[in-house]
Amino acid sequence: MGGFITKALRKVREEGLTPRDIVSYGCMAVHRNASCLWGTVRMRLKAALFGVRLGHGCECCGPIILQRWPGSRIELGRGVGIISSSRRCTSATIHAPTRLRTFAGSAAILIGDGVTMNGTAITARSRTIRIGRGTMIGPNCVITDSDFHAPWPPETRLTTPAFERDRDVTIGDNVWLGMRCIVLKGVTIGDGAIVAAGSVVTRDVPPATLVAGTPARVVRQLP
Repeated sequence: MGGFITKALRKVREEGLTPRDIVSYGCMAVHRNASCLWGTVRMRLKAALFGVRLGHGCECCGPIILQRWPGSRIELGRGVGIISSSRRCTSATIHAPTRLRTFAGSAAILIGDGVTMNGTAITARSRTIRIGRGTMIGPNCVITDSDFHAPWPPETRLTTPAFERDRDVTIGDNVWLGMRCIVLKGVTIGDGAIVAAGSVVTRDVPPATLVAGTPARVVRQLP
């Protein structure tokens, strides 16, 4: 313990930190660690109660919403990191907690090892949403397998759920979704692709490409 304090004091002197610097950084560190500890405990309790499978080393900073329909599957691989707190998010304010929700027994949300999410809303109404290992999802993204309403005729939109129109979503390994992306039903995003911030993905994305826009289109092939 004495050695740690000595090293910390030496670092303070070397970097010329003021007392206010120390207090500011100390508060950030306390908030970050407390949020992660308490958020992970709550996530694991909810997962155990609601039948959500968590791999080893999953962490959650802030609250998380887990809603699993009976018979459906929500599974997180090893080392999944979830950010649901604006104090912990590095690039933006989190608009709402991360939410993983299924609406039918046939639905599944399958998240691979090492995936990171930031205030992400993933809703599998009746099909499978699969996210490959190492994928990074920026703040406030939405991923869904459904329109949730029949598009036509308009007078039946509130009464016709149109489950038959739902489609699987597959996001490959090491994909990067920029902040505020929307990934709609039936989309496959290839390994290593990057989806620019604010894009709406309505069609398949080839592997190792950069796509952007509404709807998202290929900008260039990645090296």
